[in-house]
Amino acid sequence: MTPELTPEDTDRIIGMAWEDRTPFEAIEMQFGLKENDVRQIMRRELKPGSFRRWRERVKGRATKHLARRGFDTGRFRCPEQRNN
Repeated sequence: MTPELTPEDTDRIIGMAWEDRTPFEAIEMQFGLKENDVRQIMRRELKPGSFRRWRERVKGRATKHLARRGFDTGRFRCPEQRNN
């Protein structure tokens, strides 16, 4: 069961899903959505061609899955980002 999402939440999820370095686990941590839930949102919200391009882009991409990454991560942000 997916939580009730605002249009702003949906836009943020779509943006995070398109980002190469944002893993699905980050989306799950922030919004409580599993990868399949994100896939359903993307299928519903994107045009068919855009959805197909996104699926090809993330399919097997190591950076979208923490378990497949070859590097260790702590928080979901750039290390050069200021701590304000």
